[in-house]
Amino acid sequence: MSTATTRPPEGRYGRSTDERADHRLRVAAAVLGTVLLVVLGWFGYHYVVGNKISAEIITFKTYSTSVKVHLEVRKDSGANGYCTVRSQAENGAEVGRADFRFDGDATRIDQVVTLRTTSQGTTAELLGCHAD
Repeated sequence: MSTATTRPPEGRYGRSTDERADHRLRVAAAVLGTVLLVVLGWFGYHYVVGNKISAEIITFKTYSTSVKVHLEVRKDSGANGYCTVRSQAENGAEVGRADFRFDGDATRIDQVVTLRTTSQGTTAELLGCHAD
């Protein structure tokens, strides 16, 4: 004895409800994915273009009450701004922080700056650079 099927014959009555739902989900996922890529691209573009001043610490040397930091700054011609540098003691406490200004038309500046500290510092950390 065979069992009767309750499914309609294939292709006779159009798409099933599951196939329509799957198609809608695929379209919605494609639209949301495209929107997400556009938003990420927009933020990435404005992050890269918006940074007019960037820098990196090349070397640093610690002394009992100061830290000498060799900074390499890259900026747009004519852009003015500052970079913030800090130093920490061996136990992690902050012992010095200062802003150093960079003005003028030069696009690349190599400069050794002195960060005064309250006690012996063991690090020199660039916290960031900001344009005026």
